Amino acid sequence: MTDVREALLVELVTDLGDPIGSTTVEQAHAAPGRLHRAFSVMILDDQGRVLLQQRAAVKTRFALRWANACCGHPAPGTAVIDAATTRLREELGAGPVAMREVGIYEYFAEDEASGRVEYEYDHVLLARVPADGLDLAPDPAEVAATRWVAMADLVEELRDDPADFAPWLRGAVNLVLNHPEYR
Repeated sequence: MTDVREALLVELVTDLGDPIGSTTVEQAHAAPGRLHRAFSVMILDDQGRVLLQQRAAVKTRFALRWANACCGHPAPGTAVIDAATTRLREELGAGPVAMREVGIYEYFAEDEASGRVEYEYDHVLLARVPADGLDLAPDPAEVAATRWVAMADLVEELRDDPADFAPWLRGAVNLVLNHPEYR
């Protein structure tokens, strides 16, 4: 439930990723925003497709925009991959997948529709799965739809229709594309 999630704690960080405290999800995303740790899970299959989810209409930030497979915030002191594994199960009903961090980037974005902001120190995680090897049971309170798309097509869509996508997706895609494991 979205309201409950807004009360969860996130870890505030410096621009080097050093922890400096905590606050609620709601407070971290209130303008002007507070830099906090986040993660973005990118799932690619062996056909070169990437899994996207369309964020549910009830999301407090960037509702109904297409984003990576899942994203979230580790609670203070929680390992990023452990938090990502939990969110994959909660959002998509997906079992554990092996994932590794491919990079970190910081971004800031304002959601004009809600007045909320994203100011995140984002750990981008990459998982590889066989084609049709991931059973999904999305939670409708989290996910409006899912789709697999070829990476080249996604890059083109991000260029042509950026407003259809969550603002962090471009940075996550760039980290994956430039990672030696992707090439």
